[in-house]
Amino acid sequence: MLLKSLEFKSENGQKVKVIEIPVLQEENPLYFKMHVRLQSFLKKIDCQAQPNEVYSFKMHLKKVLKWTEYQEIYQPAELKNNA
Repeated sequence: MLLKSLEFKSENGQKVKVIEIPVLQEENPLYFKMHVRLQSFLKKIDCQAQPNEVYSFKMHLKKVLKWTEYQEIYQPAELKNNA
């Protein structure tokens, strides 16, 4: 699983970093849902008067997604026969 981070300045000029953002292929059925969730999460952070310096997108998804969807995104693929 590839993860990325995003750093930006909020409306009041404070640096904010969002970590643990999953990288999904466009063919993945959850790609659109993650894209929309990330946009809404960033908008929510940007509107705060005093945002934290670091946010975990993984922890946010754990709160808002169904557990099965969360596992599909962050569960690493299991290898067969220790390969």
